Amino acid sequence: MTPSTKPRQERKHTPKAKSGGLYMRAFQQAFIKLHPRNMLKNPVMFVVWLGTIITALVTIAPNLFGPAPGDNPRLFNGLITLILFLTVVFANFAEAVAEGRGKAQADALRSAKSDAKAKKLLADGSIQEVSSTALRRGDQIKVIAGDIIPADGEVIKGIASVDESAITGESAPVLKEPGSDIASSVTGGTRINSDELIIRVTADPGQGFLDRMISLVEGASRSKTPNEIALTVLLAVLTQVFLVVIATLPTVSVYVNSPISIAVLIALLVALIPTTIGGLLSAIGIAGMDRVAQFNVIATSGRAVEACGDINTLILDKTGTITLGNRLAEEFIPVNGHSMEKVAKVALESSIFDETPEGKSIVKLAEKLGAGLDFDPKQAEGIEFSAKTRMSGTDLANEVQIRKGAVDAIKGFVRSRSGSAGTSRSGKLTPELDTTFERISRLGGTPLALCKNDEIYGVIYLKDIIKPGIRERFDQMRRMGIKTIMLTGDNRITASVIAEEAGVDDFIAEATPEDKIEVIRTEQAQGKLVAMTGDGTNDAPALAQANVGVAMNTGTQAAKEAANMVDLDSDPTKLIDIVTIGKQLLITRGALTTFSVANDIAKYFAILPAIFSGIGVGTLNIMGLASTQSAVLSALIYNALVIPALIPLALTGVKFRPLTADKLLQRNIFIYGLGGVLIPFIAIKIIDVLIVSIGLA
Repeated sequence: MTPSTKPRQERKHTPKAKSGGLYMRAFQQAFIKLHPRNMLKNPVMFVVWLGTIITALVTIAPNLFGPAPGDNPRLFNGLITLILFLTVVFANFAEAVAEGRGKAQADALRSAKSDAKAKKLLADGSIQEVSSTALRRGDQIKVIAGDIIPADGEVIKGIASVDESAITGESAPVLKEPGSDIASSVTGGTRINSDELIIRVTADPGQGFLDRMISLVEGASRSKTPNEIALTVLLAVLTQVFLVVIATLPTVSVYVNSPISIAVLIALLVALIPTTIGGLLSAIGIAGMDRVAQFNVIATSGRAVEACGDINTLILDKTGTITLGNRLAEEFIPVNGHSMEKVAKVALESSIFDETPEGKSIVKLAEKLGAGLDFDPKQAEGIEFSAKTRMSGTDLANEVQIRKGAVDAIKGFVRSRSGSAGTSRSGKLTPELDTTFERISRLGGTPLALCKNDEIYGVIYLKDIIKPGIRERFDQMRRMGIKTIMLTGDNRITASVIAEEAGVDDFIAEATPEDKIEVIRTEQAQGKLVAMTGDGTNDAPALAQANVGVAMNTGTQAAKEAANMVDLDSDPTKLIDIVTIGKQLLITRGALTTFSVANDIAKYFAILPAIFSGIGVGTLNIMGLASTQSAVLSALIYNALVIPALIPLALTGVKFRPLTADKLLQRNIFIYGLGGVLIPFIAIKIIDVLIVSIGLA
């Protein structure tokens, strides 16, 4: 998948639910959420809820708290009660809409999850048909063309195409086979289109990807994030402060002979406290989680999503993230006087057991050049690549050892076999090898040296291609103040060429798993938050150490368990998009908080001058509102209507722009701060005119 300079478009698992049905269910939920137990979770809206009850009482008995001023206090109090009630309902509606979107997606996912029958392989080799709910981690199952894969697992035998559209949204089938670094993992609920597979189950019932995805989008496991908790506490403190202020006003009003009714005091309190952000705060957090789910990412909690917005450093593997991945053999280059035929033959012998895309491309190129084997593979042993040796190859029965790997690693291997610090039976380790090594490295390719015992035959040129648009993505990160570090097992020359072309800020060449942890700890020691991707068992410690660790769906179980996010599409570049989502979540919350606080300024000018008009403060009525009653009702109506008006923005998020924190703050203050001051002045005046025209005040 080719990244662009814009965040990738979210892909839905299923067609969207009908908006009418979603909003109708959300409206019903808004009333259900009026239960005191639910209202207590939101201190700001709980105060509005209590105010609604009190104004309802004084509507029934206007003199309950003393003589009620005005000609028709019951009508005025009733209107205030209705407006406050709608304010609470609208806040609940915003949260219910956000939850409803997730539940609709969860229902669609649940329809893809069925209690399929599984062909379980028993110890004696026979097959027992069992329910998918009876499978346990470690069980082996057989699936054939047309079967629904009953549980998450790892392919251990066979090769087949699998339809993963129910999970990933991609209609094209995916080839699954054992030993592949991108195609050995399967997900329960997908369908096998051809052939057959033997699968080892990797998740117990209720713990598979579909189960976790359903839990995520339903919000069942959602808990408030640290920033959300901090903002909730701040709003609660502000509410308490304004409660104290309002409590002192009756004494002041008696002293200046300008009595204030209990309904007006409650209206003033509601106007003072930041009800807009109080009503939308939960919806913003739920919508942020929903956007992550739409990107086919499983997050363990909202904390992980929110942490993405505070990331300072991105650590990215070169292969598959910055380059297209699956480096392919481009050319064999002979050294030390060997012929191309000999080099191709040794390349084939070294890669015959290598099931990686690189190994398969080497075998394909060697066979294309006419190379063949002189030994029976059943009589030989394959040596897997390891980060420690940085080599792989084949051991023959006659003690012949054939290796391919990093040039310096092969040099060390040859020296150890020759018994000399710098020579072999074929002569010295010639400068020709170093010259070839540098030439390939400067092209941005990866050179692999070939040897048989203590004789070096040539170099394999593995070609890497930088992903189109990746440089622009890193430029965006830089403008946001995020540092990018590329990790690669390549030599320093190749790494520097790729890093320069891709535009990363720093790189670490010949990286080992220990290097990954070290660079994460170094950045964290400087007070930075770090994000990285990984898919192998050797990535697990680094994924656990990182503040945000994203494991690939095709990765090992250890990597998935260590990470706090799993990408079902196994696209390493998605880390950049996840950071964007986290940033957007924080930006949206900050923008709407700024707008909410700025709104209060206009509401002060609407209500306060009207309340104290009898003592000369009415001269501050710069909005020219008709009366005390119209001023109070206009401010409260605006206060209620602004919540549903901002629901679309809370759910979709403020448009993301790759700017530094300082520039984002300046932009938010200008747009949402200044806009939050001006818009209410205009809206409240219009509402005041309408109220007077229909005779409500």
